[in-house]
Amino acid sequence: MILLVVVAFVLIAGVTVLQFKQQSNEYHNERLERKEDQVIASINYTLETTTWPVTTENLQYIFREEIYKIADVQNVSFNIYDLEGDLIKSSRPYSEEDSTILKISDTILDKIAMNPRKRYVERHIAAGDRFRASYSYITDMRFKPIGILNIPYFEDDSFNNKELRSFLFRLGGVYIFILIAAIFLAYFISKYITRSLKTVSDKLQETRFSSRAANKRIMLRHASEEIYNLVNSYNSMVDVLEESAVKLARSEREQAWREMARQVAHEIKNPLTPMRLSVQSFQRKFDPSDPDMEKKLNEFSRTLIQQIDTMSSIASAFSNFASMPVQQNETLNVVEIVRLALDIFTEDYIVFTAHREEVIVKMDRTQLVRVITNLVKNAIQAIPEDREPKVVVSVCSEGQTVKITVADNGIGIAEENRDKIFEPKFTTKTSGMGLGLGMVKNIVENYKGSINFTSKPGRGTVFTIIFPKAQHNK
Repeated sequence: MILLVVVAFVLIAGVTVLQFKQQSNEYHNERLERKEDQVIASINYTLETTTWPVTTENLQYIFREEIYKIADVQNVSFNIYDLEGDLIKSSRPYSEEDSTILKISDTILDKIAMNPRKRYVERHIAAGDRFRASYSYITDMRFKPIGILNIPYFEDDSFNNKELRSFLFRLGGVYIFILIAAIFLAYFISKYITRSLKTVSDKLQETRFSSRAANKRIMLRHASEEIYNLVNSYNSMVDVLEESAVKLARSEREQAWREMARQVAHEIKNPLTPMRLSVQSFQRKFDPSDPDMEKKLNEFSRTLIQQIDTMSSIASAFSNFASMPVQQNETLNVVEIVRLALDIFTEDYIVFTAHREEVIVKMDRTQLVRVITNLVKNAIQAIPEDREPKVVVSVCSEGQTVKITVADNGIGIAEENRDKIFEPKFTTKTSGMGLGLGMVKNIVENYKGSINFTSKPGRGTVFTIIFPKAQHNK
């Protein structure tokens, strides 16, 4: 709309300038023709009333005084030439040198000769001003050419230019007003048109495949047919997306249960095999009269108890992983809880540091202990036997958060394992089920915290946990 107004203004201004130029040209043509007709009429009257024979040689005598009278009456200057183009008489004073300079060129004489009944107008520009000069024949009573009439004419466009500037100024003022109105009108129209599109855009940005609650249908009123089609397509997409999300969630749950069942079965089979072999061996070698039977029975029982404890630990690990921690809103001193969690470890190379003696958070004591012990266990197990071990656990306060770090000088985490380190069932150790870090991540995120790590292969790993502090703590 704004572009249309600007283009219209430019076109109208251009047409106006061309129109003024055309009108000015027509005005000068008519004015020059009018003066020429008036001068010719006066010349013909003089020729009719003169006592001199009407010849080319006598023109200088016939118009010796009359040329000034005609010029004064008609308010125009003009010149009379002979048929050869030499100046005979001029209404303005001139010298003999001027008469030579003012001679008509052969080109103009040829053009006049080609049109004996019409006039010839020469146009030229001098010092930035436009001039015209009309040439026409002077005839006797028998219409025989006896001389050439020349009327010089200066095109004075000052009045027309002033009128043109004044008109363009008024036109510009009108178009500035129209342009401002068009800007406001275009703004409000575009806002009205794009309001529905903005609603669709906001809904598209809020659309999440994993969150069905955030995907809401769009309800619009007074929208165009195109917008309605767009909205209907979006609503259909939301319906399909919701169905796909339900199917995907069901599929993920089924896949998770299948993986969990497969992992549980695998882990349970590991202790069952030695238990079966032990029972079969005991059954073959059982002899009530054997004096060492009591010793063998104790060894057999110890083996079974050990495998049963292993199965119990497997069940507890899966139970702990499956059970999501429930926030107890218990006010805890993180420094104290971390220090107590480290007391269960007998390794003397575990170092604990704290920048403050008290940092208060609200969370479950048992879950916090579980997080620390799992990370410290992983740190201990990551250190090779041929290296002097070192594990550093630190607690520091940063604004409204508390940061806990567990650093070790172990073998580090390989680049290909970084994206899978928090996945359940993933482990790089020969023993264990790979549920520790997955459980830690669940606990941390349940309390609106975050966990990440930095690692250099062969040099060590640093795990960083950030929890929000309890409100109104000092």
